[in-house]
Amino acid sequence: MAEATNQAARQMLMALYEAAYSTAHPKVCLPAHLPRVPEGGRIIIIGAGKGTAAMAVAAETHYIATGQQDKVSGLISTRHGFGLPTRIIKIIEAGHPVPDANSIEGAKQAIAYAKTAGPNDLVLCLLSGGASALWAAPVEGVTFETKQQLTKQLLKSGAPISEMNCVRKHLSQIKGGKLAAAAYPARLLTLAISDVPGDHPDEIGSGPTVADRSTLADARNVLTRWKITPAPEIAAALASPANETLKPGDPKLANSKYEIVAAPKASIEAAAQIARAQGYRVELLGDSLEGEARNVARAHAAMALDAQRRGEKVAIMSGGELTVTVSGNGSGGPNQEYALGLAIALNGAKGIYALAGDTDGTDGGGGNADDPAGAMVFPDTLARAQAVNQNAANFLANNDSSGFFRPLGDLILCGPTQTNVNDFRVILVDP
Repeated sequence: MAEATNQAARQMLMALYEAAYSTAHPKVCLPAHLPRVPEGGRIIIIGAGKGTAAMAVAAETHYIATGQQDKVSGLISTRHGFGLPTRIIKIIEAGHPVPDANSIEGAKQAIAYAKTAGPNDLVLCLLSGGASALWAAPVEGVTFETKQQLTKQLLKSGAPISEMNCVRKHLSQIKGGKLAAAAYPARLLTLAISDVPGDHPDEIGSGPTVADRSTLADARNVLTRWKITPAPEIAAALASPANETLKPGDPKLANSKYEIVAAPKASIEAAAQIARAQGYRVELLGDSLEGEARNVARAHAAMALDAQRRGEKVAIMSGGELTVTVSGNGSGGPNQEYALGLAIALNGAKGIYALAGDTDGTDGGGGNADDPAGAMVFPDTLARAQAVNQNAANFLANNDSSGFFRPLGDLILCGPTQTNVNDFRVILVDP
């Protein structure tokens, strides 16, 4: 009986998750925003992100269908394993979340492409989450290896993505409006899929085409706050005014426009409509939650248990990007750690089922395209774990959420979804 109930819940949870990411797929959200080729000119497409391969395919399909393909060329960077076959636009696969040599090459080629734009041309920047690692050409005086090591320190520190990107954009040749400066005086249009809390353009992909609200001083403060002692070359770069990002009113941003074509809020609402149709009252906690994954899980478990005691059929949904302060040597990511923390806090409560997954199809892990996207929680999760001699608290202490859920068959293994609108979490309470 429990197995049949779990299977029905599993199908419902996956239907909600798939609705969330499918709504933001580039073939759905991008075509209506694509511009015409300018009279007497061409479109130069550049971009980066975990959803940009599908953005490139959608753009190609559009321009081929409208007979404009001879006036379109370009290059985009995406994560290793996320590439797709293309006919016009070149694709470079690079490292994420830790950048690699291709991250430098992709950024440098994007800058070079932008600089070729003439007065009648339009530079079209296709951007989605992940661009911060996928475009990673360091500023003068900072070696790639040193910047790569700093990225690893930031990832383990528990710093929110906005603060990580504040540091990275001040160490970059392309972020913080510098790509727009390279394209100037040509016209520039950015079409972005947002994966950041608040949908701030200067935080999506570290804002390569827009003015930056943060400063070098802010970047230095982030390292101090998270107790990271920078290498001397990092400290020198963050003290140099030459590495300040572009600010509002900079004339090199005058010809730059920006549109968000998909965002987390719409994806959560797509899932919410399905839940309502199944008789759930939907409680939306917002699309921009931040915080330590296990702590947020405890708070959400308390809400679910309250609803259970009231006998209420409710779906508790949230988005945003949680973080993990890594102290162990296990594998996993914030969604899986949230799910493990939630399972412990629920402690086998009846009638409560949950899913936490990254909408790009991968959640932390080793940076591979087949890493888990997240995990699911059922009333018998802890009991099934005990049956195979797994102690949930020990796995949580070791940050080994993948290791906990894998033998239970409760990892989400879907591969790249070709979009990225941040995390999607849902708890179904069905008394």
